[in-house]
Amino acid sequence: MNQQIKLLDVVALLKDMPEKKLKKGQVGTVVEKLDEHVFEIEFSDKTGKALAILPILEKDLLLLKYGMEVA
Repeated sequence: MNQQIKLLDVVALLKDMPEKKLKKGQVGTVVEKLDEHVFEIEFSDKTGKALAILPILEKDLLLLKYGMEVA
């Protein structure tokens, strides 16, 4: 993918992960790059309490953007 995900980026999960109690659309933060296509993501609740910290393939993540970019 051409997303260029990096440390501390905010991402959304692109698929359900029922075994981890995570649903598609769950928002998390990149806390580590484990290899070229795998990132460790921390998923938290509204208070900041970690719900899960686990490795996720880049293909299963959507990089969220908060500013305007030229298309």
